[in-house]
Amino acid sequence: MADMNGLALVTGAGRGLGAGIARHLAATGWAVAVNDLAGTHTVVGEILRAGGRAITVEGDVTDEDQVRAMVAQIGPVDLLVVNATGPQPVIGVEDLTWRHHLDQLEFFVKSPTLLVNAVLPGMRAAGRGRIVHIGSDMVDRALPGWSAYAAAKSALHTLTRCWARELGPHGITVNTVAPGWIPVERHDGEPTDDYLADVPLGRLGTPHDVAATVAYLASDAAAFVTGQCLRVNGGHSEAL
Repeated sequence: MADMNGLALVTGAGRGLGAGIARHLAATGWAVAVNDLAGTHTVVGEILRAGGRAITVEGDVTDEDQVRAMVAQIGPVDLLVVNATGPQPVIGVEDLTWRHHLDQLEFFVKSPTLLVNAVLPGMRAAGRGRIVHIGSDMVDRALPGWSAYAAAKSALHTLTRCWARELGPHGITVNTVAPGWIPVERHDGEPTDDYLADVPLGRLGTPHDVAATVAYLASDAAAFVTGQCLRVNGGHSEAL
């Protein structure tokens, strides 16, 4: 399969990792639909000024009607990058409720399901497609207070494997990129020394590190890669 370089839909791309992914995909030749609840015009403007192709597609990716309307607006999607997330509170098990679990599952199980349902007809018709979930290495680190988030991300990783097997016969690959802690705007001022001490490569990751991995999974070089979880964390590990 040749490099597609068609239309990529990147969710939660108004800032942070999503914005970095959108910019990088545009720089490698993809037309990018930049999704977020609001604030996507800055990223789209940056891409256009750099000579890339991008459009704004604002909407709530946890709402079925809005997801279908977004995909209908932009047309067939060749690459879906499921990146959008919500608040990530640290909650001890003694205070954990089912509502806390549901809040995380909205973004990491419901939203991916709605998005894949919406783009799948176009991918099946084309006989090819790429789906990349943005997971987290928190699944492996098992940090106290993060059980709702980690459980939902674990579910997302499992969806990747199941959907890869189901959609492979249609020429569609499904993979997960699982970053470690990648500081972005919302992390300004947070200390990094303790985390950095456990990164064998000796530096913090950047949005470009994640974006480059997404671009690889969207490229011809990854045509035979599916059902995988690629951790982008510099080898970071944290003992239980």
